[in-house]
Amino acid sequence: MRLGINVGDTNTHAVLMKDTAILGDIQTTTTPDIAAGFTAMLQALMTKTNVNPAQIKAITIGTSHFTRAIIERQYLTRVAVIRLGLPATQAILPFTGWPPDLLEVINGNAYLAHGGHEFDGRTIARLQRTEIQEIASRIRDQGIHSIAISSVFSMVNASMEEEAADIVRQIIPDAAITLSHEIGRMGLLERENAAIMNACLCDLANHSIQTIRGALAEMQVDAPLYLSQYDGTSMAACYAERYPVLTFCSINSNAMCGAAFLSGAREAVVVDMGGKTSKVGVLVGGLPRESAFAGYLGGVRVNLRMPDVFTFNLGTASRVSLDPLRVGPESVTQDLASRSLIFGGSELTAIDIAVAAGITDIGQRSAVANLQPRKVEAAMREMQHMVQQAVNRMRVPTAPVPVVLVGSGSVLLRMRLTGVSDVMRPDYFSVSRAVGAAIGQVGGEIERVFSLTLISRETALQQTREAACLKASAAGAAPGTIKVVEVQETPLNYLPGNTLYVRVKSMGDLLISP
Repeated sequence: MRLGINVGDTNTHAVLMKDTAILGDIQTTTTPDIAAGFTAMLQALMTKTNVNPAQIKAITIGTSHFTRAIIERQYLTRVAVIRLGLPATQAILPFTGWPPDLLEVINGNAYLAHGGHEFDGRTIARLQRTEIQEIASRIRDQGIHSIAISSVFSMVNASMEEEAADIVRQIIPDAAITLSHEIGRMGLLERENAAIMNACLCDLANHSIQTIRGALAEMQVDAPLYLSQYDGTSMAACYAERYPVLTFCSINSNAMCGAAFLSGAREAVVVDMGGKTSKVGVLVGGLPRESAFAGYLGGVRVNLRMPDVFTFNLGTASRVSLDPLRVGPESVTQDLASRSLIFGGSELTAIDIAVAAGITDIGQRSAVANLQPRKVEAAMREMQHMVQQAVNRMRVPTAPVPVVLVGSGSVLLRMRLTGVSDVMRPDYFSVSRAVGAAIGQVGGEIERVFSLTLISRETALQQTREAACLKASAAGAAPGTIKVVEVQETPLNYLPGNTLYVRVKSMGDLLISP
């Protein structure tokens, strides 16, 4: 049996699965006390399904915990940055463009050192061991142990980042070091920013995961623990402690993977509706379509691999005004159960409109019986229009594809949209994120840049394939199950010489306890 858990900002959902069958699901309120919340949720689910915790063989958790820490500027660790690039890269320094309030929390100073490579692998400058030792000593004297190391074109040659890390560990044995080539894509600043993001979260990741392990041990659950990644795949908890930034947007990807599993659709638009916001993404081959552009997180530009998702303000807790007509953007998310009309409150919300329109039956229908049908219908059309616009924005305008509605907020909609082949709301739609977590395989992805004047195309592809499989293995995939599922190669014509960008994704099964 596998346990899939989604820890959102407001609610925590969990599903227990055996093979492809869902044995039971549950929803609880997300609590600040991680251990207490997990214990209460597991006890309730075990009671509901009449399952012994010892029967659980694997656990995967999708969480917005680390994303929220960045956005709220909480529980972050100061980070020192070492950039290898001198005598180049002096014009734009590390932390350039960062919001002042975030800088105040994590900036542990930045240091430029000699090193780095050109796009074709040629050395900009040799790494100077004594220079790195001096920088490491200064960082140690400041009491900082979280360090991000970046190097120019480390996607071509990562040896200097790795050598610098070895030198730093000799000076600071307990250093938590993030190397930029292990996190981001091409683009020095964005990749460096992603490495800094990861470094500032490592202490929080270690504490949170240890707390979860403790809660599971108390429940006598002895099973491999995984966390969901950005693309809907999973990684072992020990791997997530080193790379917490890979969890960013994982709950969005889980919702889409869960929608694919529940509906059987592999090419579709997925609308995931919650209490405050709705998110629209696209399934390609059963996996979330990735964004092709660098994005912003917490006000910082990063080139992390993230799903292509459009977010808009519509959910069950969205405030509604009938005269003049307006839906959102304000919401009563945290207090929906006490402030909406159908739950005895005094504020008109989107879920009140859905109940008044007769498309769902929740709470006290009599509380919305006096709403004018004409105005209720106008509000319904507005909500439907908001979703229609979002779907039109995200879908590829070729052959119509189905739309899969998931999330508890999807009860707001009538089952009709234009320009699509079908509209589906599958069973267990409200726990799609937890289902996506439960079914996820372990993933590993590698991006490299090669100069084909120095290496053959076939060798470049083979090296990247092997690196991707090794990464999936390091992330916790079961031996013998790993296979390459995607290969992308793109000539970089804007660079001189015969330069090739290669991206490979591999996947393998979770390790299941005996």
